[in-house]
Amino acid sequence: MRGVPYIFRDMNLEITPKKSEGTERLLAVSVPVEDVKAAEEQAAHRYATKVRLPGFRPGKVPAAMVRKRFADAIRQEAIESIVQSAFKQVVDDQKLRVVGQPHIDHLQFDDGKPLTFELHLEVHPELKLERTTGFRVARTPRVVNEDSVREQIDQLRDQRAAWSPVTDKPMPGDMVTVNLATADESGAMSDGKEYRVVLGEGQAIAAIEEVIMETSPGETTERKVKWPDDFPDESQRGKTKLVRAAVVDVKRKSLPALDASFAREAGDYDSVDALSAAVRTDLERMAQRETDAEVRQRIIDEIISANPFDVPQAWVQQVVQGYAEAYQIPEAEREKFAGEFRSVAERQVRRDLVIETIAEREALKATEADIDTRVAEVAEKNNSDPGKVYTSLQKAGRLTELERSITEDKVFGWLLEKNEVQ
Repeated sequence: MRGVPYIFRDMNLEITPKKSEGTERLLAVSVPVEDVKAAEEQAAHRYATKVRLPGFRPGKVPAAMVRKRFADAIRQEAIESIVQSAFKQVVDDQKLRVVGQPHIDHLQFDDGKPLTFELHLEVHPELKLERTTGFRVARTPRVVNEDSVREQIDQLRDQRAAWSPVTDKPMPGDMVTVNLATADESGAMSDGKEYRVVLGEGQAIAAIEEVIMETSPGETTERKVKWPDDFPDESQRGKTKLVRAAVVDVKRKSLPALDASFAREAGDYDSVDALSAAVRTDLERMAQRETDAEVRQRIIDEIISANPFDVPQAWVQQVVQGYAEAYQIPEAEREKFAGEFRSVAERQVRRDLVIETIAEREALKATEADIDTRVAEVAEKNNSDPGKVYTSLQKAGRLTELERSITEDKVFGWLLEKNEVQ
């Protein structure tokens, strides 16, 4: 029987602001008795025209019977209609730009009395940004040297390393297959579970790694181990347990030789020098992007500091949830993650609002021509047809992302002209 609630327009609402700080609004709303009765009449009429009861044709059930039989449902539908209508009227009358999901609290609905409730919502902040120019920010160059090039090449070698079985005791860097079992408080040893860990990378408690490194393949070692005081599971912190480590096998990493053969495998380069030059170029480009991003953020931070404003917590929560899903944070750990990540999320929301405000005020939003130009650049870089690239981006839902990127570039181009970067 449930349908779209009837919308009542121009109700004589009594609205009392209770909180108007920053982006928060708390309004006490009172709906006149006559509007409450009209909502109940409308809900009852809807039921009377659609309800089916034995012995009556559709739409011919007596109104009194309908009201008695479906009193609770009629009352609920009336409440929903009133609240929805009142919310729309409040938003329209006060020209509120609502963000997030509003909340209804302390709803009271008594026969013959006005319906009252509190409407708690957040609104889009109004940024004046009275000062966006005249700031001076420092650029911190990132130096790419021989050590950083060598480190990157070592990572490439590590990715192509071969793992070979060894028969001696494992050492840091070795990959170990080990069956670990622990004793409970009564001293009974568990069945154990097999793990594969690379020693020295923090994949196991350091004290347990020490036990493993004392054990050759095919052997077993037992020793008491104290769990660290900062162990993630608080209930296990500082406890001492008997641990049994049975090493199944040990494999040792062997890096490929740094020669022309490796250079060709890593990227079809003729020599190690050619590979090193390409790696240096990539690192320098990355360093430039990171430096530029840092300069951009410093300018944004200066603007925010000079123009304080509140942000809707609903948006902050959305960002937190997005990152929690991207990082695949377990549900049980999300509350802790939210507490630790909230300041980062709030900073991102502030950044986005500043960019959005400047883009609107200075007419810097990406145009269709801007998007077409960027698509053509991407197509040329990938030796592809612009039409195909556009269609691909459209199907992947990435045109909005491209538009936002262009807008950001235009905004920061404008800001870099108006502010000094040392």
